[in-house]
Amino acid sequence: MEQLRAFIAIPLPPELLAQLATIQRRLDRRVPHGSVRWVQTNGIHLTLKFLGDVAVDRVPDFERALEAVACHAPRSTFTVEGLGCFPNTSRPRVVWIGVQEPSDRLAALQDGVEEAMSHFGFQPEGRGFSPHLTLGRIGRRASRDDATQVGRAVAALTTGPLGEVHVSKFALIRSTLKPTGAEYTTLSEFRLSEAQAACSRED
Repeated sequence: MEQLRAFIAIPLPPELLAQLATIQRRLDRRVPHGSVRWVQTNGIHLTLKFLGDVAVDRVPDFERALEAVACHAPRSTFTVEGLGCFPNTSRPRVVWIGVQEPSDRLAALQDGVEEAMSHFGFQPEGRGFSPHLTLGRIGRRASRDDATQVGRAVAALTTGPLGEVHVSKFALIRSTLKPTGAEYTTLSEFRLSEAQAACSRED
């Protein structure tokens, strides 16, 4: 059975990706060489749901379910600001930048995605939805001291707000793992405003 690796995410505008690349470079100059594996700029998304390996012949079913989610999910706007680490800057494993969206519409969209995909056997995230953009991960060969320096660099760097992102769509994306890094292919896009209009006509 043919499979592919997939996830559901909100794509980001090029101007924001350029700003994130600048932040990555600024951090990279402040941390030990090779201590962080930076995410390629075109691979930074606001992930709603990671699916993992799925059967190719299930993709049309996923698309129909996600189109239904888009029909009832309102558009939203979020801001990007605030660097941090998971689990924290004292013991960093992941470097991220925060997403602020006070209306909770992003959370409602993610809830809809979780509910839709649960019908296909995907388990909801146990830790809840914490929207963020992953910039990098601590390298496998990084020492404890390296990681400590990364955490200090993240805590010391101030970025300020990077502007607003208007969410009008989300996507089902294929991830192909290669020696040079993951390559991403958009399988389908689900436009919130167009979907709402279509739902209104059907209703």
